[in-house]
Amino acid sequence: MNRKSDPRSPRPDSFSRREFLRSTSSAAAGALAIVLVLPEGSAEGVEGADYDWSRHRWVYLVDTTACIGCGSCVRACRAENSVPEGMYRTWIERYEIPAEGEALVDTPAGGERGFDPVTSSLNVRKAFFVPKICNHCRATPCTQVCPVGASFSTRDGVVLVDQEHCIGCGYCVQACPYGSRYINPATHTADKCTLCYHRITEGLKTACVEICPVGARRLGDREDPDDPVNEILATRRVQVLQPELLTRPQCYYLGLDMEVR
Repeated sequence: MNRKSDPRSPRPDSFSRREFLRSTSSAAAGALAIVLVLPEGSAEGVEGADYDWSRHRWVYLVDTTACIGCGSCVRACRAENSVPEGMYRTWIERYEIPAEGEALVDTPAGGERGFDPVTSSLNVRKAFFVPKICNHCRATPCTQVCPVGASFSTRDGVVLVDQEHCIGCGYCVQACPYGSRYINPATHTADKCTLCYHRITEGLKTACVEICPVGARRLGDREDPDDPVNEILATRRVQVLQPELLTRPQCYYLGLDMEVR
């Protein structure tokens, strides 16, 4: 792992976790506001030795018309990233659209073990699956609310959490409008999809993309003019989740239905 380059913009000052807790306690008592930042290089060591982050800009594409809800991606993610039981870095939702009334949404065990056949008594007009991950937003609320700068965006477009500096306050979990973050019960720090950063910086696909049997998930690089994902984004109708939030998600969807949030 390369420990010489920092994939995020420099931060000029340094506070330890103990100093943070002492400062916030004093601030609460005196009704004072503080702003904390981390030192340059605090996110070092996340990219491969020969990886040049300036030559990449990662995006993600999901084809909802192809997904079969098998759950292979969720299982692969859990195995690859040691995701705790009951928590999910990625999950699958099933939407059942009746002829009348509201859409029914279920995600049993995050879709990890697949789905039972539709048993609704309603007249279901159509049903489909929607895989979800962290949207790796360009204007992400989670990095804005983090009091110690542990949530950050890399220069190649991936939103990560610096586990060494995260204090587990949960502000970012609450701020994420897509429900993609959780507090890891083992580390007591914020956790989420990293786009398998340890894999993609070594030239590999994410675990979920690698395992998908129908190609419903794809990783794209906006800096690569020959990347087929870029052609899809340029020539086909793609959408993002909740565009009205103006978070500029970098997870795009093909065939996204209007009922999906």
